[in-house]
Amino acid sequence: MAHQNETLKAISLPAPGTSSKVWFITGASRGFGQVWTEAALKRGDQVAATARKRQSIAFLQEQYGENVLTLELDVTKPEQVKTAVAQAHAHFGRLDIVLNNAGYSLVGTIEEARAEDIRALYETNIIGPVAVIQAALPLLRKQGFGHILGTSSNLGHVTAPVIGYYCSSKWAFEAIHESLAAEVKPFGIKVTIIEPGAYATEFGSPESLKFAPGLDLYNDFKAQFIQSLKTMERGDPQATPEALFKIVDAENPPLRFFLGSHCLPWVRTAYQERLATWEAWEAVSNSAQGSSR
Repeated sequence: MAHQNETLKAISLPAPGTSSKVWFITGASRGFGQVWTEAALKRGDQVAATARKRQSIAFLQEQYGENVLTLELDVTKPEQVKTAVAQAHAHFGRLDIVLNNAGYSLVGTIEEARAEDIRALYETNIIGPVAVIQAALPLLRKQGFGHILGTSSNLGHVTAPVIGYYCSSKWAFEAIHESLAAEVKPFGIKVTIIEPGAYATEFGSPESLKFAPGLDLYNDFKAQFIQSLKTMERGDPQATPEALFKIVDAENPPLRFFLGSHCLPWVRTAYQERLATWEAWEAVSNSAQGSSR
């Protein structure tokens, strides 16, 4: 039996010197999820592609055959998450990369959004990815390797009005993955947070946006903000796969990785302003320390 287990293990592990990988991707029906799923398959990797409606990714099976496994998955349903992750692992024999990509944005000011809108957003953007991570970790630990990727945003470091709750979900997403990285490193598992800037994806589609009930007093403000989004320069999603592949193929991938050229300047300015404020108030902050006994 021991010999048989070793044989099965040898079959399921990637052969030395090869770059072929097995992916588990949520939100594979559109946007980055679809772009990255197809790019991985085109380079010869195998992918368990998931979407809320399996029919929306049926074309992948027709085009890529046995290299892809399509699964219906709503990340807000924990039991469905467990089943999908286990089925993908059993089908391919291993999971090299677990990519949490499913998510959407809630449009509305802080005052406008209802509690149920906020809970639903967090269920998909935070609780759902955590369910995927928790389902995958026992399998990745048993393997002794794996790479967890999470699609966040540069809005995981800075904020914008009107989509403040979406930003808050990404701030939480970042904190969870940073803690996770430290916790799973001893098991040989890597973690990377992918932080895209503005891209010409379907993220602005009705499937990726939900609107909170509006208050008239914010109409002009929101209209100006939405107009500014329409005029924003956007990157080409098709230009991103090679950068992503450099991350997953790296021996020591970064914890955080910006996609696009606009992220770092914006975040650098934000952090410089924060540091300046903290330093300006440093004396008052220090005065609140008190004396130790």
